[in-house]
Amino acid sequence: MPLAADLTKVADELTKGGGKIPLPVFAKMAEQVSKAFSVKADEVAILSLMEGDKFLKFVIPEKFQQVGNLPMTSTTSLAVRTAREKRPEVINNFTTAKHTTVFEAIPLGKERGEPIQKIMSAPITVEGKITGVIQVSRKGKSVAAVGPDFTPKDLSELVAAGGQIGRCLKILES
Repeated sequence: MPLAADLTKVADELTKGGGKIPLPVFAKMAEQVSKAFSVKADEVAILSLMEGDKFLKFVIPEKFQQVGNLPMTSTTSLAVRTAREKRPEVINNFTTAKHTTVFEAIPLGKERGEPIQKIMSAPITVEGKITGVIQVSRKGKSVAAVGPDFTPKDLSELVAAGGQIGRCLKILES
């Protein structure tokens, strides 16, 4: 079953109750996304637009929540550019692109993080309004070592998945 269909079922179930959605639910959604694209769980990021649309804040990975926010004025953040331009993007040679590297250096496990080699970034929209960004990356020592390039089909699937995650993101328990 396609990823968006799986996430639609989850979102339908979560949103029908009308209550706030707890943060751990997003970790489970990110895990579904990671499996669909054959990446590690920590290679999926979900960010939410906050404080009057002035910042992007990490929802997933949870470890990044305490690191800080990305100001929407940033000129080097792919996530910010994705939200600002409302345009999904694939970059299969990310190490050569100008980007914010601070989050790559944060160890999610016991070791320092590896550089992002390939990445997909898609806006999360609800009823035509940007509410966040979802990113899927492949991290490793080299482009060749991390696996296949992301394709336009992958990006389309990520955009569809983002729409379902967005339905839940707008009622995130903070």
